[in-house]
Amino acid sequence: MVSLLFAVTTALVWGAADFSGGKATQRASTLAVSVTSKLAGLPVLALGLAVTGGTPTRAALGWGVLAGVFGLTGIILLYRGLATGAMTVVAPVTAVTSALVPFLIGIVVDGAPAPAAMTGAACAIGAIALVSTGPGDGRKHVGPAIVGLALAAGAGFGLFMTMLSRAGAGAGMWPLAAAQFTGLAMGWLLARRARTAPLLTGPALRWALAAGALDFTANLTYVLAARDGALSVVAPISSLYPATTVLLALAVDRERIRLLQLAGLGLAAASLILAAS
Repeated sequence: MVSLLFAVTTALVWGAADFSGGKATQRASTLAVSVTSKLAGLPVLALGLAVTGGTPTRAALGWGVLAGVFGLTGIILLYRGLATGAMTVVAPVTAVTSALVPFLIGIVVDGAPAPAAMTGAACAIGAIALVSTGPGDGRKHVGPAIVGLALAAGAGFGLFMTMLSRAGAGAGMWPLAAAQFTGLAMGWLLARRARTAPLLTGPALRWALAAGALDFTANLTYVLAARDGALSVVAPISSLYPATTVLLALAVDRERIRLLQLAGLGLAAASLILAAS
């Protein structure tokens, strides 16, 4: 039950981080937002390390480095896909894939959870697909390359969650620290190579700082959720973050919610009840 609460918290905070990151990328480049947000997560990282302790083994740090590589790769591929204008395809395919990868890996490695929890996880994956849908645009051609970007981005996020779950509880937040510094180093090098200013100013900076602090907080709660919970349940529940993003867009930007998204929110609620039973 505690792991489920951490997973729900992860979904809520990750969704807020995505909303803030989206606001930042409307005003600045993806790489600049990625680097700045990674820097913003460092104070949260320091607090997490101080509170949780743990012993940083070589294996745990290795899992963290792999998680950092996959996490940043997923972010870059996602924004490249969104830049094509095919948001209604890229967003749901990425979100569902990010939940499906650790869901399947968790079943293979740890075995299937109880039937109710398994049904709840499956409902969560369906809910992600529904709440991620946006306004349709029949004029936009969606080719295999765009779908491939979305699948690759989702696989990156899913492997990020999987790698962190493999690090073990004894290492505390050190694997997450390794992931954070790996992503920061990769982002900085890519920004330098692309000759992009890695730091921001003005509203873009404020949104990026909020995105970074929230994103790392969600990463921290995800690690706590994955310590004791089954990956095949924790990952799909944590991946319900598009629901939070949709609700924030509704409240802050006054966007209209579609009927499919409303159905997705209802299915998300059902998934939580089943997973908790």
